[in-house]
Amino acid sequence: ANLLESHVFQFDFLNDEFSKCPQSLQDIIFDEEKRKKLVIYINPPYAEAPSKNRKEGKIAVEQSATNTKYSEKLGQGTRELFVQFFTRIYFELNGCYLAEFSKLKILQGTHFVDFRNFFYAKIEKMFVVPADTFDNVKGQFPIGFMIWNTSNKIKFDEIESDVYDKNGISQKTKIFCAYDYLHYINEWVKTYRGNNGDFIIGKFPFKGNDFQNQNMIAIVHNNMKYNEAAGQFLITGYNLFQASVYFAVRKIIPATWLNDRDQFLFPNDGWKTDYEFQTNCLVWTLFNNNIQSKYGINHWIPFSEEEVNAKEMFKSHFMKDFLEGKMEIENGKLKMGTGDLFADLTPQPPLLGGEGEVVRNQTSETKAPRLLGEGFGVRSKSVMDAGRGLWRYYHTKDTANPNASLYDIKEFFQGRNDKGKMNATSDDPVYTKLLSDLKDSLRLLGEEIKPKVYEYGFLR
Repeated sequence: ANLLESHVFQFDFLNDEFSKCPQSLQDIIFDEEKRKKLVIYINPPYAEAPSKNRKEGKIAVEQSATNTKYSEKLGQGTRELFVQFFTRIYFELNGCYLAEFSKLKILQGTHFVDFRNFFYAKIEKMFVVPADTFDNVKGQFPIGFMIWNTSNKIKFDEIESDVYDKNGISQKTKIFCAYDYLHYINEWVKTYRGNNGDFIIGKFPFKGNDFQNQNMIAIVHNNMKYNEAAGQFLITGYNLFQASVYFAVRKIIPATWLNDRDQFLFPNDGWKTDYEFQTNCLVWTLFNNNIQSKYGINHWIPFSEEEVNAKEMFKSHFMKDFLEGKMEIENGKLKMGTGDLFADLTPQPPLLGGEGEVVRNQTSETKAPRLLGEGFGVRSKSVMDAGRGLWRYYHTKDTANPNASLYDIKEFFQGRNDKGKMNATSDDPVYTKLLSDLKDSLRLLGEEIKPKVYEYGFLR
């Protein structure tokens, strides 16, 4: 390589001053014109400090001179080692082109709002590939290859990126955007959650606002311990529609490596008067929850005993009565309603307070007359019919539990393996066909829901 002794030196990019470099290199670094021809190759180690005790990460991520110097600007971004490299380059080698590959946290992550508030640079070109393109990486998330022009002071808002699969084959493009001025779906749904003194029919944890937390969200019985470290949304008759909209919106679109960081947002008002959308979400939720009768009374049976030829009375008729508009809740107690499925039993919707703060409007509930059955479309009815057939077949069995949930029915026919995990299939061909019919009808219902997720602003 024809290197002289002065060409080889040790330099810690996050801790050493540029004065430690050979004088010939300093002459280039500190000359704006000469620096335009300087090419620097860096392979920063990837390390992220844990959120609770950051000093116990793989390395002392925050113990660097760069972090000390710019910590106020970085905010929570100090937890990422590669972001510290970005920061020093931006402030001390300003005007350069920065070509890099990394996760997309700096574009979309909520912990990097402070970073985006000072790192003004234009992405000239970008493409993404699956993370498992790289050896020894198993995660399903995108890795972005970006060329930043730090002399073009533009705050990142969004970019249309090229997409390649792990074999290098070009796919469709995708828009990646920051969400710095938007509100998130958990801000919206928290304002509707029930209290422990209410008539509670179930719960789900709300954790994160992105697809990478999709598997964490499940509707379970209130007595079941599930994801207790996350906030818990208690489902009641007051908030059943809102809970179902949230649940369906978060689950209806599969998580992929490409949408891993996409954020679910505070919706616009369009969903409030789309009763078919609300009902579609409710029906989809009825057949996608993890309620288990062993944890308590199952309030999620959408049929009557006569419809499914049950041999005994159900312990709860809540869901059937709710679907027929017969149920109202007053002061946490059940009472017979007016026969109006869509009567508004919830408090006024949440408002955005000063500086974007979400506040709960405590005004009294209002009634909005709506016709019974107005929201039931062909797809919802098809799902109900398929579900009814499955329940009816289950109740032909002598050992059928009259209060069984869909989860219980699946467990009955599919059984569990030696490790206690529910089997994926059943030896009963009738059950298999009925479950397949239900899944097909749910898939078609989901196709009706998906466009509304974007129309009402839950996703961009």
